[in-house]
Amino acid sequence: MNILITGGAGFIGSHISERLIKIGHNIICIDNFNDFYDPKIKEDNLANIINNKRFKLFPIDILDKKKINKIFLENNIDLVIHLAARAGVRPSIANAELYEIVNVQGTINLLEECKRNNVNKFIFASSSSVYGGNKKTPFSENDQVDKPVSPYAMTKKSGELICYTYHYLYNIQVFAFRFFTVYGPRQRPEMAIHKFVREMMDGRDINIYGNGKSSRDYTYIDDIIDGITNSLDIISGYEIFNLGNSKPINIIELIKIIEDQTGLNANIVYAEKQPGDVFCTYSDISKAKRMINYNPEVSIEVGIKRFIEWYKSKNYKEINNDC
Repeated sequence: MNILITGGAGFIGSHISERLIKIGHNIICIDNFNDFYDPKIKEDNLANIINNKRFKLFPIDILDKKKINKIFLENNIDLVIHLAARAGVRPSIANAELYEIVNVQGTINLLEECKRNNVNKFIFASSSSVYGGNKKTPFSENDQVDKPVSPYAMTKKSGELICYTYHYLYNIQVFAFRFFTVYGPRQRPEMAIHKFVREMMDGRDINIYGNGKSSRDYTYIDDIIDGITNSLDIISGYEIFNLGNSKPINIIELIKIIEDQTGLNANIVYAEKQPGDVFCTYSDISKAKRMINYNPEVSIEVGIKRFIEWYKSKNYKEINNDC
């Protein structure tokens, strides 16, 4: 298959590109290499595949309709995996308009090209953030998600709705995956695990917002990639799936695991809870297990160990992007 991956130089995008090339697919990668974090990190993400004959890279923006149209016209695309987005809850509060333009209009641009070019399979990267302050756990795809608590969450919910509209009107088959706190090698530098490891190794304080009891359903990158890959040949209708680990842990427990794996002690500084943060994420993955044979296998202990090994191998320096 010829598979277009937006955001293909990012954390998840580079991993799924590698996997799909390995199993014989051709990848058309779109990424605008913006300055949300150092673009050199994305360049490094692609080091293993940049010269592969099955890989094409187009450093463009999904808001550039003319260039997007040209890519669709010239590459005989069979499937779109749409990962590109402005990410992060806190920065979305500071710049809601940018998030709306990129995440909503960008998704419409891609679906419009699918309509024009008869591309009828589309994977949309949604987020556990759509559940907002949901008190019922674990979170089910059937839960009401009409009360997002950040602009980022709003744009992801909007993206799901837009995908359904294009499915209904133009028969585009859509799987929307709600990712739950994905981590692992190449994780974005402002994300908690990457940030905590970096700060501990640099001997700096770790800021925790709130009392440290908030929890996240941390999901290792390989498990996420398995879920996406398992779905490629069965995309049909319009379906939403949770892709998580279904084993949430709180921040204090997470830091203890990092301490155990690094042999370092964290110096924790508590700060006020931030706007848009939620207390818990916890995925019900029964639907994904049943329909796409999704079965996360990597424990948080093993995943943290793999991340730290990768971090040490890259010898990353401090990146001033602590969003």
